[in-house]
Amino acid sequence: MGFKRLDPDDFVVSAQAITATCWTGNIVNLTTFFTSSNQVSSISGKYYTNIFNADSGSENRESQFQIAYGNKNGGGAPAYNNAAAAGVSAASTIYGQYRSLVLEDENSDFLFGNYTGSSIYVISVERARYKESLLPGSLNLTIGKGSRTISLTDDSKDVTLPTFYGTQRAYQIVSGSDGAAFAGNGYTSKGSYGLFLPDTSTIILNGDALDDNSTTAGVTGTNDCFGINLGTVTTANTAGNNNQKLFNAVVSGSNFGLNSEETVTSDFVFVRARNSEFNYSENPSYISGSTGEVIYNYFINNPQAYLTTVGLYNDSNELLAVAKLSKPLNKNFTKEALIRVKLDF
Repeated sequence: MGFKRLDPDDFVVSAQAITATCWTGNIVNLTTFFTSSNQVSSISGKYYTNIFNADSGSENRESQFQIAYGNKNGGGAPAYNNAAAAGVSAASTIYGQYRSLVLEDENSDFLFGNYTGSSIYVISVERARYKESLLPGSLNLTIGKGSRTISLTDDSKDVTLPTFYGTQRAYQIVSGSDGAAFAGNGYTSKGSYGLFLPDTSTIILNGDALDDNSTTAGVTGTNDCFGINLGTVTTANTAGNNNQKLFNAVVSGSNFGLNSEETVTSDFVFVRARNSEFNYSENPSYISGSTGEVIYNYFINNPQAYLTTVGLYNDSNELLAVAKLSKPLNKNFTKEALIRVKLDF
């Protein structure tokens, strides 16, 4: 076995973004949605509804995302103890949880464009459905109620830079497709439709925009952007069943497209064998065990070897990585070899 120290120029680092659909089975668009009656009726059902890609009888059934409703004032859900703490409910808990997660400030409110909202719906993508983050420009969600249907996307292609909350990116959700508004800024009279947060795999929808029942936004630069008259219940200490309302709207729209992305870092190591190097085999069959001489006279005047494996070692002579060639590579004094080893992280 021969050793050769690598030079700094022999190492190259490369980063590549890889994208894929979020949904089970590499489905581009989810068109059917299912819940679990056991989950909805359980304690967790007070806080969120788990959405699956198939019914309970399917062996391919997997969770895709969750729907939750949050209200700053606790409306739309029964209070935990109305006498002792009015307005403190599952809805206020959800609102506070995502306010801390996204805004990183317990005293701030969600800003949808230029509209401050206290009623939110949250779509949280199941962690197993993506690698690193969601892909801006890939959100295509259709929701509807009755005769009203709207197509929603993020505005990543309409803005130069996203808004940042701490270190995480945020894009406004607008009426449009594939990352661009259909016309104008795609807002309603009650601001944008929500926030798209790719780094936390979260979609926060503006409840007031979804509840809007007007036919036009009435905002300069928009074009007939309106809600679906969702009918969110915001009354205090009242079970509004709001999770089910958004779920029904998603089922009615029957289209949810979303991709994820992952940055794969690759280290390329270029291993060079000059013409005078690695020409003698250390295979036991190359040398006589009794005399130590080369068995075949042909290799005395024309030594050559077949390269099959590259080992990468540190300065302590510890083996760090092994690369196998697809077929043996002939090497002699008239040939040089360049082997590129790729390490993915």
